[in-house]
Amino acid sequence: MSQLSISPEPSPEPKASPLVSVSGLAKSFGDHTVLRSIDFDVAPGSVTVLIGPSGSGKTTVLRSLNALDVADAGRVRIGDVEVDFSDGPVTKKQIATLRAQSGMVFQAHHLFPHLTVLENVTSGPVLAQRRSRAEADAEGRELLRVVGLGDRADAYPYQLSGGQQQRVGIARALAVRPKLMLFDEPTSALDPELVGEVLTVMKDLAAQGWTMVVVTHEIRFAQQVADQVLFMDGGVVVERGTPEQVLTRPGTERARQFLHRILDPLD
Repeated sequence: MSQLSISPEPSPEPKASPLVSVSGLAKSFGDHTVLRSIDFDVAPGSVTVLIGPSGSGKTTVLRSLNALDVADAGRVRIGDVEVDFSDGPVTKKQIATLRAQSGMVFQAHHLFPHLTVLENVTSGPVLAQRRSRAEADAEGRELLRVVGLGDRADAYPYQLSGGQQQRVGIARALAVRPKLMLFDEPTSALDPELVGEVLTVMKDLAAQGWTMVVVTHEIRFAQQVADQVLFMDGGVVVERGTPEQVLTRPGTERARQFLHRILDPLD
């Protein structure tokens, strides 16, 4: 077998449609409105970073992209798969089809403790995608090598550090061959000294051309890797633009206050 590449499918021509398009996304939990008509596009091979205070709706946007949270209204399109949540209740088939377009990395790694590292990575391809065990194992071992854990395939999650477990989570998300990678504050539960190893893997994925949407408070990562930054507050996108525009020269007082508190927490 030829050496596996974990690079995504070749991106379309620069003027092609966005890989991800979100329009009019709205979501409430009971009487609490979390999202208010969110709109944004994500170009193929680009990195979009969502920042903002806790409770601003960032994670709900991310979870709506793969229907872990089913929106009340609006449309989500990933590639050639589109779900219009305004048309009424969506079906399980629609949710499954949308969810199959992306790989998700959570705050907590959610690894199966009774499975080895390799079995955690290959469970999706084998059980959900019905790929052969031999093929899934070969790709899984290569993905573990790529995230720096090629020698830990037979270990169990409890034998790994938090950073290593999160890297297994990244390999597991890649194993289903998604078009889009979603990251929900993947370093927030890690000790500070372990954050760098996870961010390094994410930077490598971005350099390889993976399309990524990332919720994070790691402002330096956003400055280095993001193509666009969305600052959210109160369930709306308050500001959007390049890292230079949003993080260095924010145009709203709310964004300036947030960034000052993040970058200078002791002031």
